[in-house]
Amino acid sequence: MDRTELQDIKKRYNIVGNSEQLNHVLDVALQVASTDLSVLIVGESGVGKEVIPRIIHDCSRRRREKYFAINCGAIPEGTVDSELFGHVKGSFTGAVGEHPGYFGVVNKGTLFLDEVGELPMATQARLLRVLESGEYIPVGGTEVRKTDVRVVAATNVNLRRAISEGRFREDLYYRLSSIPIQMPPLRERGEDILLLFRLFVMQMVEKYKMERIELTDGAKDMLLKYKWPGNVRQLKNVTEQLAVLSHERVVNEEMLGRFIPNDRESTMLATVGSTAGGAHSFETEREVIYKVMMDMRSNMESMRLEIDGLKKQLADAKQAERDNASTMIDTAQAMAVLPQSSAHIKQPYYIASTRTPAVEDAVAEEYVEPSERDSMNLEKLERQMMELALEKYRGKRKQAAQELGISERTLYRKMHQYGLDDKY
Repeated sequence: MDRTELQDIKKRYNIVGNSEQLNHVLDVALQVASTDLSVLIVGESGVGKEVIPRIIHDCSRRRREKYFAINCGAIPEGTVDSELFGHVKGSFTGAVGEHPGYFGVVNKGTLFLDEVGELPMATQARLLRVLESGEYIPVGGTEVRKTDVRVVAATNVNLRRAISEGRFREDLYYRLSSIPIQMPPLRERGEDILLLFRLFVMQMVEKYKMERIELTDGAKDMLLKYKWPGNVRQLKNVTEQLAVLSHERVVNEEMLGRFIPNDRESTMLATVGSTAGGAHSFETEREVIYKVMMDMRSNMESMRLEIDGLKKQLADAKQAERDNASTMIDTAQAMAVLPQSSAHIKQPYYIASTRTPAVEDAVAEEYVEPSERDSMNLEKLERQMMELALEKYRGKRKQAAQELGISERTLYRKMHQYGLDDKY
């Protein structure tokens, strides 16, 4: 791709930057656009992954057909199959009519599946079949339907680790990543940081008619050295804060430091699981507490199952003992009515029950199942942890879920459970 074509693409989609990594990504996107191969875009949150599928669609033979962008992490787990593949009338409560699903609506077009790593395993199996054969069955239906959809997926999750942990299908990963595209994080784009800063400043100047902001050399160095865990999205937020809250129009390093977090937690890289050997590193006390809390809950459930099994064994043993005693009584009564002439027959010898009094009962009585208050205390702690994470990230659920070490879908479900939907 020549330089003129590259600049035209950047201007058309408002892409700012001249780094080699960014130019390579755009070059790959334009080359793959003419094909129907699946594309997997990988990159940290906030790097601008959503613009690449748009470029691929607009430069492909499908550009006159529909283009849909779906955030898989925002769809409730119970309805994701219906949203993607449709459903027939009466397939579930509330299905008053037939719904074609996105794969039916976007036929001949392009479907962008953002946060594809959040899909449930059952949905992943359905998606794999669509990608391989173009066939799918609506929820509650029996008729196989055909579709011709170009799928472009994106994720900020380490899918290889998710595969090893059993959270993502390996065959689906290789099917989606026919053409992988790695979006570079902002910290690796060098001078592009300053170009983006100027762009965001000009947008604020034009929109709100305010005076332009300039940076000193020290402030520029600070921008270039900062890790930007939130990438382009975070840079835009910092720029807007400076434009509105800074009284001085020439910003030095000290003034810029008021708007850029400098604590260790805020300056950590946003990638998950960067520790050696794939082991999880607990960087905060909050994460440790949450992990311990979830382990405790899991252990309690295991204990309940074990106790239930022991109780069943004790009950079966007691029933067998009662049946044995009843059999011996019946036999003794039958022998008592035998004729006296048969008295010389040797009587059966019965061993008395050797059951130690109330031993089993004592064992069963010593165990006290975890009380309802203990369970409520765990739920209270879990709610507090969620509230702290949501307050820290000002209601941004995706970042809060990463802080807690759970999926965004699980966070939604827990928020609904604890009545936090309206609060955040």
